[in-house]
Amino acid sequence: MSRESFESALERLLAERRHNRRRFVGRAGSAAFATSALGAFLSACGGAEGEGGGEESEERAATVNHPKEEFDEVVFSNWPLYIDKKVLRDFRAETGARVKYIEDINDNQEFFGKVRQPLQQDRGIGRDLVALTDWMAGRWIRLDYVEPLDKKNIPNERNLTDNLRNVSFDRGRRFSLPWQSGMTAIGYDSEQTGGDVTSIEQFFDPKYKGKVTMLADAREAASMVLFMQGKRPDEATIDDILAAIEFIDEKNRDGHIRRFTGNDYTGDLQRGNIAMAQAYSGDVIQLQADKASLKFSIPEEGAILWSDNMMIPQKPRTAYGAEVFMNFVYDPEVAAKIAAYVNYVPPVKGTQEILAKQDAKLAEDPLLFPTAEDVARLSGYPNLSVEEEQQMNEAFEKVAGA
Repeated sequence: MSRESFESALERLLAERRHNRRRFVGRAGSAAFATSALGAFLSACGGAEGEGGGEESEERAATVNHPKEEFDEVVFSNWPLYIDKKVLRDFRAETGARVKYIEDINDNQEFFGKVRQPLQQDRGIGRDLVALTDWMAGRWIRLDYVEPLDKKNIPNERNLTDNLRNVSFDRGRRFSLPWQSGMTAIGYDSEQTGGDVTSIEQFFDPKYKGKVTMLADAREAASMVLFMQGKRPDEATIDDILAAIEFIDEKNRDGHIRRFTGNDYTGDLQRGNIAMAQAYSGDVIQLQADKASLKFSIPEEGAILWSDNMMIPQKPRTAYGAEVFMNFVYDPEVAAKIAAYVNYVPPVKGTQEILAKQDAKLAEDPLLFPTAEDVARLSGYPNLSVEEEQQMNEAFEKVAGA
């Protein structure tokens, strides 16, 4: 597919508000987002890749200095349909610099595979910014593939919600700042279910045999079952995860699961092909514009919370320019514009108050600003070693296919 036709199609789809960027994304992640109720949750949550980089990255973080410089362009790799393009024009009007915004992250592992060799060779990847999900962000930090942030150039970093300042994969946010967050749980058609879905057990009720889909990602699928089995995913062992995958295998073999999907579950929900799908929160908000019977449930057992994170890859063209852009999007007015467009959870303080003046319904939506009750049921993804992650993926591939 050509770049021109791809971008044109994305703009058309978004204008129609029938899809959002997750239709084109295969992803998984871990928790964090922006409400004051999240303190207790986030203290137990974070990435799956440990505490951050080694001694070399620690030293670089302690001595980082990106002096002010002239720059005419910032190159940013992000997921599709994840920004209001007016924000890019506003940045140019304010700074005189262009943002070359490349929507080429469709999957964390896939993107890593494309750029791993130059990163290993310390050659850089021609990007000033990338946005990666927590567990992958932690991997880049651990491998010293990213530049530390010079916070002097990001004064608006003070607007980062306090609860996001100390995630396990990046203590003190020395290398990353969250872009947006969201939840993975159950999207459903209330016309087919005849009422609200409040439990994961309903998802596996025999009456919905062949009428549900699960995401084709081991972290996503296994975590949903872990909740149902009474385990928090961020505390689960590899044996817990393998047992969850075995349960999924049984349900798949008896025909309960219609198929394993990427983000194309949205089409099945819209067309009424299924009653329920393992789904992303922002998708359902947007799908409701065309089909009011579609709803998103944070089940009583729990749901997953994830975030994508901005980072500066090694050898950027302009680390200073990247930090100027990060500072720009951490202005609450700008963050509100992004949140209103993408319908995911913003990480910037003051966003909800600004949205309340522009769109009261959106500002009260618990999928953008979850309640304390909802937050209490949220968890991050399993914390796995590289070996355990491989074991999990190999087991799930046998169930869902490569």
